[in-house]
Amino acid sequence: MPAKNGTANSGRGNGAATRLVIVESPAKAKTIAGYLGRGYIVESSIGHIRDLPGSASEVPAKYKGEPWAKLGVNVEQDFEPLYVVNTDKRQQVQKLKKLLAEADELFLATDEDREGEAIAWHLQDVLKPKVPVHRMVFNEITKDAIQRAAANPRQLNMRLVDAQETRRILDRLYGYEVSPVLWKKVMPKLSAGRVQSVATRLVVERERERIAFVPAHYWDIAAQFDTHKDEEPTVFKAGLISVDDRRVAQGRDFAADGTLKTRDVLHLDEPAARALAERLRGRPYEVKSVERKPYTRKPYPPFRTTTLQQEASRKLSFSAKYTMSVAQKLYENGFITYMRTDSITLSETAITAARRQAASLFGGEYVPDKPRVYASKVKNAQEAHEAIRPAGDTFRTPAETGLSGDQFRLYELIWKRTIASQMKDAAGQSVSIRVTGVSTRNERAEFGATGKTITFHGFLKAYVESADDPSTDRDDQERRLPNLAEGDPLTANAVDAEGHSTRPPARYTEASLVKELEEREIGRPSTYASIIGTILAREYVFKKGTALVPSFLAFAVVNLLEQHFGNLVDYDFTANMEDGLDEIARGEAERVRWLTRFYFGDSGEEGLKELVGDIGDIDAKGISSFPIKDTDIVVRVGRYGSYLDRDGERVNIPDDIAPDELTAEKAEELMAQPSGDRELGTDPETGHTIVAKSGRFGPYVTEILPEPAPPADGKKRTKKADTPKPRTGSLFKSMSLDSITLDDALKLLSLPRTLGELDGEPVTAQNGRFGPYIKRGTDSRSLGSEEELFTVTLEQAKELLAQPKQRGRRAAAAAPLRELGKDPASGEPVVVKEGRFGPYVTDGETNASLRKGDEVESITIQRAAELLAERREKVAAGGGKKKTATRRRTSAKSGS
Repeated sequence: MPAKNGTANSGRGNGAATRLVIVESPAKAKTIAGYLGRGYIVESSIGHIRDLPGSASEVPAKYKGEPWAKLGVNVEQDFEPLYVVNTDKRQQVQKLKKLLAEADELFLATDEDREGEAIAWHLQDVLKPKVPVHRMVFNEITKDAIQRAAANPRQLNMRLVDAQETRRILDRLYGYEVSPVLWKKVMPKLSAGRVQSVATRLVVERERERIAFVPAHYWDIAAQFDTHKDEEPTVFKAGLISVDDRRVAQGRDFAADGTLKTRDVLHLDEPAARALAERLRGRPYEVKSVERKPYTRKPYPPFRTTTLQQEASRKLSFSAKYTMSVAQKLYENGFITYMRTDSITLSETAITAARRQAASLFGGEYVPDKPRVYASKVKNAQEAHEAIRPAGDTFRTPAETGLSGDQFRLYELIWKRTIASQMKDAAGQSVSIRVTGVSTRNERAEFGATGKTITFHGFLKAYVESADDPSTDRDDQERRLPNLAEGDPLTANAVDAEGHSTRPPARYTEASLVKELEEREIGRPSTYASIIGTILAREYVFKKGTALVPSFLAFAVVNLLEQHFGNLVDYDFTANMEDGLDEIARGEAERVRWLTRFYFGDSGEEGLKELVGDIGDIDAKGISSFPIKDTDIVVRVGRYGSYLDRDGERVNIPDDIAPDELTAEKAEELMAQPSGDRELGTDPETGHTIVAKSGRFGPYVTEILPEPAPPADGKKRTKKADTPKPRTGSLFKSMSLDSITLDDALKLLSLPRTLGELDGEPVTAQNGRFGPYIKRGTDSRSLGSEEELFTVTLEQAKELLAQPKQRGRRAAAAAPLRELGKDPASGEPVVVKEGRFGPYVTDGETNASLRKGDEVESITIQRAAELLAERREKVAAGGGKKKTATRRRTSAKSGS
């Protein structure tokens, strides 16, 4: 029987060798153990076992006095890193050492990329094996692949280890040196990162373009022509192209400022377009020209990391992070090849499997005579793998996998794309028709229509790629036009003027941001998912539907970085850093010299250390202030969020307003709203002034207390607790700042309300975080509405307290706010509901709160599915970690 994961089925007593195989994850270990059999013990490191210290408390005592200790990198001694072992891995490390003590050989079987190579080196350095060490690499977890890898190991690739370590040190220096500048000048607890900050800048720059954008308005004419022939189609639509050989202006002819940038075009406004349409109605038309061309569409290459993330976002509504999480599970359980790869090539066995399956499913006529070979166009592609494809020498169809839910859907996507990549081109014909007619004023108008017919679908039978722009035609979409010849007469059933406006550039989605980062060669594709997750978690960016919207906080951070650390967020500079890291990986550059130039500077160029050392001239208020055009109102970013400021008058900006939506009109509207400091009158009992205010947690009422009299002994009060506190009360949901009265306010300030006593204990009615309730001692029951706080009686409270406590306030299930459709993952209907923490979406099993930018009225099923998928991932992940210390020894780095 095969050895089980972690069991010492070594056979030492009968002279057989014992081989310890270490992988990263328990799931991967369990699968591999079944393939290797007797003589092998397969155990997991459970991810990284050590890293640079995450806080000052994790730095060993003997290094705490060092000036570089906070960084965890000795910048004065060749950038020597200080590594600490995660405390939650200490027990696992001991287990690995114990197993290693009983083994004759050690196989380090971590992933075959830079990070995996670094993990393997850390394991070797920490475990200090006295037996032969082998590097076992594979691209898929199938029996044949695992057994081949065990039979053909290699040595550690120290170039890859150096490159990964340099990347880790570089990111530490950047983050730990630049982030404190943000804390001092923008807001505490912010973070900067080598790729994170550049990604944020991309999103901010797109929003700046949208803010500066001025729409242009233009009109054209659409006509419906009739051929009066027997064969279908008999009618078709065409658009006005030119008048008297002068081209009619379209959206592409206008600049971002709304001005016409193309000369000698006819810009029609509404009156001109309507008048021309009237002059063209009822006139005779004829076909001027018909141009037919063969249409060919080649298959898309197999997936690499970034294209998988993009398509999973478009087709499955997965976030990049969730896509990688599901793909990881598929890989570890032997369903797909390694999912972090720049490659689009397939092995010969994979090509054979794809061609065989395509012929079986669609017929031999759908498979080309020669296999298709794809070459990566990604610069510095370094992940030594194939494309992402189904695992094995023969591919399982999705139905044969036994998978379900999101794993099934992602596997199906990968399987379809792989099969399609080895199928024939789609073929057909594209047609362009020109129609002419003369108006009642002898104006010669020319209309145009284009069509496409597909005569052989080829690979489109298996897979059709989606587009970021939903208005873009799919590759399998046909537009059939009548069979016409030059000179054929036509009549116009309709000639109508149509108005258009240019649109601002679309915001990035996760898919388009991944594409942009890759095209600019910024960062590594394997890190994009975590980068996007970080900028969302830091609230530099939030989502509106699938669009990524920058917050004003992001504007402030990017302002500071652009003005004072320009190189660090320069796109070319960041891409060039990737080139340098790749040169180190290839052995063409030396890491210490490279890091020295970055940190200390070289040849008159400032290094990072000098840049962050001189921040006195940074105007904290200036970088966080954004004047609104055509107003005297300024957006400011403060410690507690963004607000509008006009000569000291302040109004909070609602969290869900996108920067490009904060126009002069909207700003004036917000400023005109009640300021929140509305005086309501005087409390007749106390004589204190009662005011209504708008606070961080919503509107409330409070009293203004008089200045306290000095203590009788003449000493100053030293404790805050000695100062009287004013009463406060949050407004009910049914109340508003501009309509609340003094009587309403006094009622709110009277809470909590004492109803009487039961069994010697007072019973109170009060409003809390989860709504209104009654309380006796530690026992409580929810009330149906806030208004009941003032009407509930002691007798009614007694009856409520006698009833069983309902967990989660299930007294009455509220009707859904909206029904969205079925969740693609669970197949269950998704609805929007109102909860104690605000609106949320649910499929009956999983609940996910709406995020900043999500609105009940406009949320789509795609966005809801994404929220639910992220929630499932978060629930499945869980956990946390701490660290303990050891220091890296350079002498342990050996082998190549």
